Amino acid sequence: MTTFDNLPDRLRHRIKIKNELLRNTLCEFICTTVFVFGGTSIWATYILGRGQYNEWLGLTFGWGISLIISTQIGFNTSGAHLNPAVSLFLATFKSITFIQMFFYWLAQFFASFFGAALTYLMYYDVINNFDGGIRYVTGHRSTAKIFSTYPAENLSIFGGFFDQLIGTAIFCFFIAGITDRRNKIPLSFQPTLIGISFMLIGLAWGMNSGYALNPARDFGPRIFTLFAGYGWKVFSFRNYKWFWIPIFAPLIGGPLGAWIYQFSIGFHIPSELDEIEEEFRRIQENKMHQTVILQDSETITPQSSTHQNVHSIESRMI
Repeated sequence: MTTFDNLPDRLRHRIKIKNELLRNTLCEFICTTVFVFGGTSIWATYILGRGQYNEWLGLTFGWGISLIISTQIGFNTSGAHLNPAVSLFLATFKSITFIQMFFYWLAQFFASFFGAALTYLMYYDVINNFDGGIRYVTGHRSTAKIFSTYPAENLSIFGGFFDQLIGTAIFCFFIAGITDRRNKIPLSFQPTLIGISFMLIGLAWGMNSGYALNPARDFGPRIFTLFAGYGWKVFSFRNYKWFWIPIFAPLIGGPLGAWIYQFSIGFHIPSELDEIEEEFRRIQENKMHQTVILQDSETITPQSSTHQNVHSIESRMI
């Protein structure tokens, strides 16, 4: 009988989830909840504190750290995608099945809703004090941006779509490169590099609309704000021309960026397997070459012997 040192080990032996899909889906839910809860809470301190507790640098670092921790927690279980765009590009890589992707999406959207709800409960009293109990989507007393992204006043619909598409493409380009085994980046470093990549995007391109780059992170909290008293304006903002952009643009940009990485860099990286295959090919070619030489020598030798016999017979006749 196996001996376990402590209570968590004993419980793990008894209640460990054997079904891989269920285990990974639960992991996606928990890790995405942590990510969104952390990130939206950072926005809350920025907005409710009127910039006194966080500035843009603090926001981007906070979101990045939240992503690093959340990804690290679930990296060895589901891979901790936390983002439907990431799950989609991995499905196009055939790293996961589309059935797995569907369940991951469900977990990510529900987790984002739940993470936003936790932030709302955490800062409920402060929000009431800030907006007087009236939930505003726009204006100087607005708190809707704590939970979902809204564009800058001068950002066009096309500009917003391009912003989300390119931002997600760059992010997934980075993820594809960081997680490519041929780049030999240790697994323990990968979540940190992914989080740093997210910080870079926030610092460089976040001012347009808050760099959602994640359909679940934006849509789940947006649904929550609908039920939390912000009203239908969370969807009707800009005549219904905005809310769909952080959903669909990342789903296009994610696979686009990941495949650009593969075609431009990934497919061309020499790997140990390539070296082994090349060495095997050289050995096979050498064997074939030696076989041809042996066959030629066997063909030439009988002919030479025949000529010698003919010459001997002719000599005797003379």
